[in-house]
Amino acid sequence: MWSSLRTLPLRPRGLRIGMPVTKAQALTPGLIVRDADPADDRQALERLALWALRRYAPIAAADPPDGIVIDVTGAAHLHGGEDALVKGLVKRIAASGVAARAALADSWGAAHALARFAARPVLVIPAGESAKAIFDLPVRALRLPNAMVDNLRVLGFQSIGELAATPRAPLALRFGPELGRRLDQALGRLAEPIIPVRPPDLIAVRRAFAEPIGAAETIARYTGLLVAALCDALAAKDLGARRLDLVFHRVDNSLKAIRIGTAAPVRDAKRLTRMFCNKIETIDPGFGVEMMSLAATIVEPLVARQLMSSLADDPDTDVSALIDALANRVGESRVYRLKPVASDVPERSVQRIAPLAPATGEEWPNHWPRPSRLFAAPEPIDAIALLPDHPPVAFTWRGVRRRVKRADGPERVFGEWWKRDAELAAVRDYFQVEDEAGERYWIYRAGDGEDAATGSHRWFLHGLFG
Repeated sequence: MWSSLRTLPLRPRGLRIGMPVTKAQALTPGLIVRDADPADDRQALERLALWALRRYAPIAAADPPDGIVIDVTGAAHLHGGEDALVKGLVKRIAASGVAARAALADSWGAAHALARFAARPVLVIPAGESAKAIFDLPVRALRLPNAMVDNLRVLGFQSIGELAATPRAPLALRFGPELGRRLDQALGRLAEPIIPVRPPDLIAVRRAFAEPIGAAETIARYTGLLVAALCDALAAKDLGARRLDLVFHRVDNSLKAIRIGTAAPVRDAKRLTRMFCNKIETIDPGFGVEMMSLAATIVEPLVARQLMSSLADDPDTDVSALIDALANRVGESRVYRLKPVASDVPERSVQRIAPLAPATGEEWPNHWPRPSRLFAAPEPIDAIALLPDHPPVAFTWRGVRRRVKRADGPERVFGEWWKRDAELAAVRDYFQVEDEAGERYWIYRAGDGEDAATGSHRWFLHGLFG
């Protein structure tokens, strides 16, 4: 799947590209006018593409004059899925003060068109539906020359769908092959090669083949050779890889890639080869692979350590290999550790951190037990209590009624008044309850049971004890 991102210039009061300066100044008094610098704009796009390369996918490139293109095939799951990846991309760019739109589609041409004419600000098209999604877009979304677009409008063509339904021969006779090529690229019928952006200091190795290869065993063998060569290059600079991209250049001018990441700097050839080989089955070699390239897009210092003697104390258990295997299978965002945060409000007392982040020395308070599973958001329940400030004798959660056999509490938690005014009087009374089946729950009443200003007095289930 291809993702295209377009940066949006600020256009107040009806300003548009191509408008005379005198008219723009009349519409916007005090407008500051500066000469365009296409070279500087291109460099800015290259820097943005490099950032996307390191963070999101192994294939990224500038898409002048105002966008970048990313091939996220095989990398979306590392960011929580395609929808989460695209939304996170736009959100991070917006945090830098740049408004942007992004679309994800089956082809570069479709993603380019949707990002500029349909995304508000994000649009994710399911696989196989990109052609239908672009039919209603204007003809100029096909990246055609302005003169050709004007001539097509004179002939009555307004949308891509109208062009797609027209016999190709008369169009090719009048407009040449470019119109059909752009249409086929947008519809995914014709491969569109991309030259990925590469930083000047990138550590990379490549291998070209006299004859295209396609067997998984052959690809795995050459993968091992490339990894060994890359590890030698990393060792020469005392570096370890945190993120590596293996790119397959197919004979049809298309690229396929595998991205792996590590929780700590690594240059163990056997370990990295095994991680790549576990994903080779996801690569379709097509009619053959004519070249393979391997690059370490993120590196960190790694100094060789002396092996511990068997007479010395046992070294700390190294779980980085396990973390890497899990993270590359289910996604980096789904493998984490929990860090205690100084807060009495349960959902604020925990924070996700990297699996191998250094210990902070902080601990959770142990004066009251905490559930082994804390819900991200408390779930409302229907509860019956004999008295307002007593624990419930029964409650209904997710459509199932549960009778309370034992209860302990309350543990009173006050709101954090320094965060917002609504928490000045907020109170929660937490109870540990056990039902007749022996299951234990962590529930609370919003309010002190007497004063309506302290909460709604509704009941919620916030966690489960193991």
